[in-house]
Amino acid sequence: MNVALDTSILAYAEGVNGADRKRAALDLIAHLTAENTLLPVQILAELFNVLVKKAHRTPAAARDAVLSWGDAFPLIETSNEILAAACDLSADHRLSLWDAVIVAAAADARCRLLLSEDLQDGFTWSGVTVVHPFGANRHPLFDAFIGRVVDGA
Repeated sequence: MNVALDTSILAYAEGVNGADRKRAALDLIAHLTAENTLLPVQILAELFNVLVKKAHRTPAAARDAVLSWGDAFPLIETSNEILAAACDLSADHRLSLWDAVIVAAAADARCRLLLSEDLQDGFTWSGVTVVHPFGANRHPLFDAFIGRVVDGA
């Protein structure tokens, strides 16, 4: 099962929103592999902005972090088809276009899960289900995924 990550997961791993969130995000990422984890390019652009504007990093430091994450996991490029699907998704479900690009990219890459705290937990579109990975009541698909990853299945 493939998963995609949203900006919040990487922002937490970079220390945005405190040490507890950082530890939780790094623990989650430690269970992920490049074989089953993908990053929509859109989230790296958003991460750059978060690191510069919210974390007050220099653009050079933000660039280095973005490039490092891009090296760690395969990227999902934003194609014309993904943009068109995102426009439909935004119009039909009232998502911001930027969030819709992330969901559409995950769907295009055949991800089953999108790990995010910024989108509605349980929202499903075109085979992708959004899950909040840090909540007490985690989605059953996420628990099944983590169980397979931890067990090496």
